[in-house]
Amino acid sequence: MKVQIITVGDEILIGQVVDTNSAWMGQQLNLQGIQVDKIVTVSDTHDAITKGVDQGFAEADIILMTGGLGPTKDDITKKALADYFGVDMYFDESTYNRIQRLFQKLGKEPLHAHKEQCYMPTNANILMNKMGTAPGMWFEKEGKVLVSMPGIPYEMKYLMSEEVLPRLKKQFPGTPIAHRTILTTGEGESKLAVRINDFVEALPHNIKMAYLPNIAQVRLRMSGTGDDEKVLNNLLDQKVEELKPLISEFIFGYENTKLEEAVGQLLKEKGKTLCTAESCTGGYIAHKITSISGASSYFMGSIVAYDNAVKMNQLQVQSSTLEQHGAVSEETVIEMVKGALNLLKTDLAVSISGIAGPTGGTPQKPVGTIWIAVGDKNNIKTYKLNLWKDRMKNIEYSTTVALNMIRKFLLEL
Repeated sequence: MKVQIITVGDEILIGQVVDTNSAWMGQQLNLQGIQVDKIVTVSDTHDAITKGVDQGFAEADIILMTGGLGPTKDDITKKALADYFGVDMYFDESTYNRIQRLFQKLGKEPLHAHKEQCYMPTNANILMNKMGTAPGMWFEKEGKVLVSMPGIPYEMKYLMSEEVLPRLKKQFPGTPIAHRTILTTGEGESKLAVRINDFVEALPHNIKMAYLPNIAQVRLRMSGTGDDEKVLNNLLDQKVEELKPLISEFIFGYENTKLEEAVGQLLKEKGKTLCTAESCTGGYIAHKITSISGASSYFMGSIVAYDNAVKMNQLQVQSSTLEQHGAVSEETVIEMVKGALNLLKTDLAVSISGIAGPTGGTPQKPVGTIWIAVGDKNNIKTYKLNLWKDRMKNIEYSTTVALNMIRKFLLEL
């Protein structure tokens, strides 16, 4: 069984809006054992919509469409679908009554455009949308299904959850699919692949490994299919346990765990507090840490020492250190850690200073040169990065490395 997703909208094609609908639908369908074969975006034109549907039916068993169902003139999906199926439009009184009740609750009157919104193709099975004015539509053609839904994410999600997925599961029971995601940092995709090559080669035929790299992180996703869901899940759990010893030093979590979340959990388990002293990241490390609920129990604060005067006055970095070695140096980040520990009275501190770019580099210290230090009153560890990405990517990459250094430091305590 093949599923195709068609999103309608010029705003997606020109990059004004990011298509998050398709990603969410793909995830939900996968959980039902239904795999998406293709995702297509078409413009807000009659021909583009009908051609997209025609091609979709030629290639797939199920088409899920979003967009073009609003009350304005550029929302032409319904008319295009009626023409495609060769049917007339009719005024759906129940939809209009529902819209009237909705506007009455708001103390308003529906516009003429909302009345126009109630004209539906005669062959459409109406799907009630309790989150908005535009209903969904279910069409069938020669054993295949097309579902048209609004493009507004929360309306689409309601229709998918309450109407579409239950019907699809009943009409197209899929083969169970299950996943296990292992989250790693500290080793690149290629080197990880070498480390676990024998393990991957020995996986059963119904389990596949995917490498999903991100900034300074790699997700390893094992996906399996099978007739018995319980047996499949037990097999995947067994394979995760076999994989762990091969790359244990790089694993920080599973499924949807964030690195900053894993660091926070370790801080709580160890009973330790943390602060940051940041220059080139401008507080981004602190932002990541405090994005996790409950961070106040282990994160005390941050000094954004962007200027050398702040490094000296607040963090007690020696002027001689800055003169001899520069702000971007191992010596400076070590003193930043010591100063932060003394000022904010925490168990651990992380510091960072570098040249994020695109300007500020020198032949001796080119753009992307970044020093990081993590430590406590007894021990400080440092690391030098030589990055080549743009400014924001350099900041994000070095922040991930800093978080991982905190994680490793905590594990060694």
